[in-house]
Amino acid sequence: MVEGQIAARGITAPRVLEAFLEVPRHEFVPPNQRLYAYQDGPLPIGLGQTISQPYIVAYMTAQLKLDGEEILLEIGTGSGYQAAILSLLAREVHTIERHPRLAAAAGKTLADLGYDNITIHEGDGTHGLPEYAPYQGIMVTAAAPEVPRPLLEQLVEGGRLIMPVGGRGGQLLQLYKRKGEEFVREDLTPVAFVPLIGEHGW
Repeated sequence: MVEGQIAARGITAPRVLEAFLEVPRHEFVPPNQRLYAYQDGPLPIGLGQTISQPYIVAYMTAQLKLDGEEILLEIGTGSGYQAAILSLLAREVHTIERHPRLAAAAGKTLADLGYDNITIHEGDGTHGLPEYAPYQGIMVTAAAPEVPRPLLEQLVEGGRLIMPVGGRGGQLLQLYKRKGEEFVREDLTPVAFVPLIGEHGW
């Protein structure tokens, strides 16, 4: 998976590749999907949610350019796989999931595997978590017509936010960098994510 799907497509940051080698992706998918855990595509995890294609997880992770000291916010815990990857690359990860069942399952998986710098919160991720802000990086793993303003405002100066933005049928992955009160946008690549449900999403 790492050699053929991630490194071969241009993601070469050593720390990112090491994280993907270390995290057991098969532990984050339902038992009936484990045969496909390392294939080049997303997989269903229940409640209409998915675990993203490995390459997209790696691509989004690499765009945050983490050095190990960051406090991060993830919107959309899902299975917990992305949070596990981020936890190896940053100091602390806060992640929000709106489905209590998925939050509980992800929490158990992460605890069983020994990831102890991740905190899972239940609720509307479009509000972010202002009580732990500001964040050096924010990753949104669901799509909305535009980036929720509360999330941008929770970035530290120089912080980066990555998120799929567009309609329900397809989106563009966008990267935002905070410069004072302005947010510089960079359009990256077409993607297809599940919708971000909440006050500032769908």
